[in-house]
Amino acid sequence: MHSFRDNAGRVWTVTINVAAVKRVRGLVGVDLYTLIDDGFKPLGALVGDPVRLADVLYCLCKDEADAKQISDEDFGRALAGDAITLAADAFVEELVDFFPDARTRASLTKVLAAGRKVRDKLLIHAETVIETFDADRAASKLIASFGNSPASSASTPAPSPSANS
Repeated sequence: MHSFRDNAGRVWTVTINVAAVKRVRGLVGVDLYTLIDDGFKPLGALVGDPVRLADVLYCLCKDEADAKQISDEDFGRALAGDAITLAADAFVEELVDFFPDARTRASLTKVLAAGRKVRDKLLIHAETVIETFDADRAASKLIASFGNSPASSASTPAPSPSANS
């Protein structure tokens, strides 16, 4: 089982088992078992939608939430910023652990590790670009690419008479 801390400081344990898959399917219409289909597109869509992800997480943490008397709204209120990332990571790791075949789990772990490496390299690249970005220089290039605009309407050609007149 994997856990995360929300913005209210509460620790939640994400548990995926057959009963949890059934609960998520019934309550929010997400089939956890098919999230790895089509090159992980369903998983990417879920993790990229914080509202839907919060609904799935609440279903997975429902027993804990009920014991703590936390509503789905209160649960969602405590998910923002880093807490969403931590929750998504815990969810994905738990999802991988859920699959019954050891080879499938090993393959999924490798794919996810490769995805994290790509994400980290992209973030490092973006940070480098932002640090070296010169707004004045970029604006000057854009302005120069527009060329000189006409000084007055005198430089705009008059419309030609139509053939029907």
